[in-house]
Amino acid sequence: MVQGPRLELRQSQQLVMTPQLQQAIRLLQMSNIELAAFVEREIETNPLLELAKHEGAPAAEPAAEPSDGPSAPDGPPGDDPARAAEVFDTGAENLFDADAPSPRREAWDMPGPVGAGGRGASPGFDTEPPGGREIAAAPSLQEHLLAQIGQMRAPPLRHMLAAHLAHQLDDDGFLRTATAEIAERLDVDEAEVAAALDLVQACEPTGVGARGLAECLALQLAERNRLDPAMRCLVDHLDLVARGEHRRLRKLCGVDAEDYAEMLAELRALDPRPCSGYAREPVATVVPDVLMRRLADGGWQIELNAETLPRVLLDRRYAARLAGGGAEVETWLADRRAEANWLIRSIDQRARTILKVATEIVRHQQAFFDTGISGLKPLTLRMVADATGLHESTASRVTSNKYIATTRGVFELKFFFTNAVGGATGGEDGVAAEAVRHRIRALVDAEPADAILSDDTIVEMLRAEGIDIARRTVAKYRNALRIPSSVERRRQRSMAS
Repeated sequence: MVQGPRLELRQSQQLVMTPQLQQAIRLLQMSNIELAAFVEREIETNPLLELAKHEGAPAAEPAAEPSDGPSAPDGPPGDDPARAAEVFDTGAENLFDADAPSPRREAWDMPGPVGAGGRGASPGFDTEPPGGREIAAAPSLQEHLLAQIGQMRAPPLRHMLAAHLAHQLDDDGFLRTATAEIAERLDVDEAEVAAALDLVQACEPTGVGARGLAECLALQLAERNRLDPAMRCLVDHLDLVARGEHRRLRKLCGVDAEDYAEMLAELRALDPRPCSGYAREPVATVVPDVLMRRLADGGWQIELNAETLPRVLLDRRYAARLAGGGAEVETWLADRRAEANWLIRSIDQRARTILKVATEIVRHQQAFFDTGISGLKPLTLRMVADATGLHESTASRVTSNKYIATTRGVFELKFFFTNAVGGATGGEDGVAAEAVRHRIRALVDAEPADAILSDDTIVEMLRAEGIDIARRTVAKYRNALRIPSSVERRRQRSMAS
């Protein structure tokens, strides 16, 4: 068979993701805050883009034309002693110290690193205006520990290890990393790490640096001189305390019922989280992307949060100034203009899509906004996609990282999507899983002390309300809500009584 080159014509279909389409998809997934940061980066690279001012913002005054004649000095009278003397009808010596610089210029115009608000700051100079100083924040747990460790007598290496351990503690003051792992990571002897941990555990509050709840309670008992063998046995078997196996615990501790009751009372008086009162990392505030409010006719108005949504405009004046600069400049302008127009259209399409999806979610979950969590209905991405005419993946991107401010609080749009439970065909015929979990929680909270509800009893009560649910599903939801079993709840009630 003779082989040789030949020409063939083939026809096929494929989807090509252009850079513009990829950008539009990324914009859908962004929150308003992320979108604002993205737009700022685009403005830095594309001079044809500019941000529109929010409504009510003062317009920029036009720059003054240069003049050959004398002009009035800029700034308030206090910047010029001679001018101030004329305005206040007195001598300059009564207003300013002749040897001192202008206080305004010294405070705000001194060269140096840029401080808050873009003002120049001099090292060691207070740039806060009068009345603008905030109360000093409470010290963090690490700062509190380092101040104490610095006052302790110990070798330099142990001081360094103790400071390192202080930064390894979690917000509750527990050391979750094994000392052997820390010693291996720092290439030091584990005995040195253990000695450094003793320094940390010697600090206030008592219980800091513990490697678990049992050690935290043991440190507090040791400070009170109450860590005898019986109490040590009780602390080492906290799992039996949680399960309410008191008879077995009394036998292990070797005490009678009266002593055991006193030991339990002492144990309950301890603080399982002694470091919870110290300053933690600031919690990021959720900024809603969508706002809703009730209208006079009972309906809802849905709108985007204009305070965080950037408005982008095309700077036609800049393009006009560069027009006629040659073929290369015209090509560059055409590319930048196309990018700017595409970004503006993408942001506008994103806003319309978010509003469309949010409106459908509010329409479907009307009962939730009227009655609360019990009115939450089953909702899936497919249902929203079918109702809005969007693809299911588009609906998923729109609801990611988006929050809506409602009359019942701020919720992520994903919160309103929940599967159906107990329906014959699923969908809207069932009950939302979140509503079922809320109902289980309400039933357990309302159970009388002498009639603890078992999972079978909860199933019967839910079926009486029209919710067809299996016992294993109740057990799964109960565990997810961190509700103990009926046996454990009964033991806890007996201990409390």
